[in-house]
Amino acid sequence: MTLQHFVQTRRVELAKRLMMNSRINSDFEQLDHKTCRSICDAVGERLQQSIRPEPSLSSHLQHLLDELRRRDEENLH
Repeated sequence: MTLQHFVQTRRVELAKRLMMNSRINSDFEQLDHKTCRSICDAVGERLQQSIRPEPSLSSHLQHLLDELRRRDEENLH
């Protein structure tokens, strides 16, 4: 999983939780989409700053991943 995919996934999960919590607890105002998006963007930026870059893969492991992707693509067609 790439860092970008991880961050995007976390943003979506956070937005869903925030929206769900605001629906469940009627004492709180429901957050609008723009507010949720801003919160998710801020969390994503913090995650990008705090998460270390992924180490590069060995050439053998990279070759195996490329082969797996190639086979997956063949199976889709």
